[in-house]
Amino acid sequence: MNIWLAIGLTVVGCYAVKLAGLLVPAGVLERPLVRRLAALLPVALLAALTAQQAFADGRALVLDARAAGLAAAALALLLRAPFLLVVAAAVLVTAGVRALGG
Repeated sequence: MNIWLAIGLTVVGCYAVKLAGLLVPAGVLERPLVRRLAALLPVALLAALTAQQAFADGRALVLDARAAGLAAAALALLLRAPFLLVVAAAVLVTAGVRALGG
């Protein structure tokens, strides 16, 4: 029963957050600071998620094949490679490091 209560509270909370976003006056959304924050927030969240997935294993920080793949992807991005090539470089480097025992 506790699971269903948690699911129900999550549903209500998500709906309340969405409703609160719809009720924000348009004048607030037009402010330059709000526009800048809205543009930067997705990038910051994606960077945090990427770092957490690449360098964390449960409760510990690790440096393994995922970090090497991330470094390869970053290098490909710096070289202005197309997106599919960036992904391919990350996959190949990660697989190579894992194959070598890393």
